[in-house]
Amino acid sequence: MILIFSAPSGSGKSTLVQHLLETRNDMELSISATTRAPRGKEQDGVEYYFISRERFEQLISQEAFVEWEQVYQGTYYGTLRSEIDRIEGAGHHVVFDIDVKGGINIKRLFGDRARAIFIAPPSVEVLRERLTRRGTDSPEKIEERLAKASIEMADAPLFDTIIVNDDLTAAKAALDKEIQSFIG
Repeated sequence: MILIFSAPSGSGKSTLVQHLLETRNDMELSISATTRAPRGKEQDGVEYYFISRERFEQLISQEAFVEWEQVYQGTYYGTLRSEIDRIEGAGHHVVFDIDVKGGINIKRLFGDRARAIFIAPPSVEVLRERLTRRGTDSPEKIEERLAKASIEMADAPLFDTIIVNDDLTAAKAALDKEIQSFIG
């Protein structure tokens, strides 16, 4: 099975995905490829495959991606076909922690074999606070993320399930219930 998690940046999606991976041994995270620089202590092949823009565009032309997007001007993100093959070959369910457009594209590709889960922040104000507290982005970048979040939140109804992450314990419980109903 395919599990797709998408959300505006700062909604707590990665925290919920980490909870899932820590509580289930039958799932594995698909590592996305990106042209952006690593943040903080991120490592190549762990959080992302960090590749040059030129190499990314070469892989696009070779149809090596299941999906890809230019998420921000000059910054690509994508899912390599080889990553899905690797995880399924190990007998695991594939988990995507992916941007909203990518999540919609993967759901479209895999249909009923996939469950698309949108993690929503309780409000734009809370989202702003979370992004500021995270301390990884400039004020300009935060404003760019907030503008993008408004567009992404409009796409939430395209997902199978929406979990509002206003209380982490409740969000984890809702996630566990959703996964249990989908996979067992």
